Amino acid sequence: MSSTPVPPDHITDSPLFADLGLRAELLAALAALGYEEPTPIQREAIPPLLAGQDLLGQAATGTGKTAAFALPLLNRMPAHRSDGDPLALVLVPTRELAVQVSEAFHRYGKDLGTRVLPIYGGQPIGRQLRALDMGVDVVVATPGRALDHIARGTLRLGNLNTVVLDEADEMLDMGFAEDIEAILEHTPEQRQTVLFSATMPARIDGMARAHLTDPVRILIAREQPVAGEAPRVRQSAYLVARAHKPAALGRVLDVESPTAAIVFCRSREEVDRLTETMNGRGYRAEALHGGMSQEQRDRVMGRLRSGTADLLVATDVAARGLDVEQLSHVVNYDVPSAPESYVHRIGRVGRAGREGVAITLAEPREHRMLKTIERVTGQRITIDKIPTVADLRTRRLELTQAALRESLLEDDLDSFRVIVETLSDEFDLMEVALAAVKLAHEATLPGTEEAEEEIPQVAVRPSRETRPAYEARGERRPSRPRTSGTTQVFIGLGRRAGVRPQDLVGAITGETRIRGRDIGSIEIADRFSLVEVPIAVADEVIAGLRGSTIKGRKVTVRRDRDDSH
Repeated sequence: MSSTPVPPDHITDSPLFADLGLRAELLAALAALGYEEPTPIQREAIPPLLAGQDLLGQAATGTGKTAAFALPLLNRMPAHRSDGDPLALVLVPTRELAVQVSEAFHRYGKDLGTRVLPIYGGQPIGRQLRALDMGVDVVVATPGRALDHIARGTLRLGNLNTVVLDEADEMLDMGFAEDIEAILEHTPEQRQTVLFSATMPARIDGMARAHLTDPVRILIAREQPVAGEAPRVRQSAYLVARAHKPAALGRVLDVESPTAAIVFCRSREEVDRLTETMNGRGYRAEALHGGMSQEQRDRVMGRLRSGTADLLVATDVAARGLDVEQLSHVVNYDVPSAPESYVHRIGRVGRAGREGVAITLAEPREHRMLKTIERVTGQRITIDKIPTVADLRTRRLELTQAALRESLLEDDLDSFRVIVETLSDEFDLMEVALAAVKLAHEATLPGTEEAEEEIPQVAVRPSRETRPAYEARGERRPSRPRTSGTTQVFIGLGRRAGVRPQDLVGAITGETRIRGRDIGSIEIADRFSLVEVPIAVADEVIAGLRGSTIKGRKVTVRRDRDDSH
């Protein structure tokens, strides 16, 4: 079962859908939808699937893989069938993906009279029972609800011709491996089995070997930009101390001005906390996590799709299977723990020819994980500097200029002419324009610019191999330039004791009146740490830390000796 990567442009004379042997009803539906040329995964997958072969396909989200398995499946299905039990079963990880795949089947198979039923948790089971009793052709299901119907005897799989496992790696990550095995036991041995996955870890390969028969294996290489063109997904990262992450996120989003964005967090608590923070900055933010009911999730997604919300703060599990057409940015509030998670997250933007942006906020200690992700994905992640207050002001002025330009080109301004003419009798026309621009600019600001503070830039921590000799010996580092009005506090505990920046920030903010954002750069060596704080509160920080413990230990705390003037 060898695999050969298929570059997106490997066929010089790209075939049309009509060249792939699809029936007239499907071609008419595709033409009505405006689809002309198949995508690479469709070109490679449709012919062997039409021939009845098993298939193992690796392709990222947004490459057109739903049509790659839906079209040949519909092509082989009798039109306007009246029998009851389904001929095809598509298993997907989430309710949202079940709905999307079902809608795609409806669009493609409308002229064939194909009956498609999504079944998933969170929906009244009575409606699903009635539909199954009336008869369906294709069932698109989450594994848990499919097993429930199999146990009830309401989902009978004896007539199945095809089983599709879509987003198989996601299903395994969500703990559905045993459910999938149990479902497959109820399907005929002589069936066509199709497995699609964005990544191909060893357990996916093991599942393929266990359940697929001599499959065609397709690997669709990630699309590379044409020379001179911008990449479809611009990937960048910002190094920022933990204490400054909320402010850094707001600053980056203010500069980027996304149409709609998803921000990924690790926990429900972090989702709720960050959602509240971003709403305080003037964003229309919504939370999405596993602690919410299906009704709450539906309301949140409705607000995002309708444009009444522009920022979704979510956990990985809650956001699986989502497809938001207007999404322009994905933000990793923390570096994903696995490269596969990063691939799935950024796959939500840059789809169907649209450009997208993937941003990661990384703590200095997470820099190595960024390098691992680069190595696994084969794509560069640019390390950028956090935008300064000056950058933010410049960006806001640019947005004001763009809004004024749009108004000049598209709006009917005659009703305001009398105001300008009256004022021009008293003031210079340029001064009138400047005043109008000032009012327009201030009206669009999410907050007062005077409230913005600089976010400390963080340098990349050297790797263990390149760490300076003074640090390897546990000695204090040479003095370095500091922010004006600050001093360094020496703390006699370092990396060997497991100290992290958040430990130091937590100890300082817990024992003193200063806030996390008042703490500057933090450097952690093997046996000591240096923390930059405002001179005015240095003595309070030292006194507070001397009376407390860090990592359960009393520590030596004093001003760094290079600060003794």
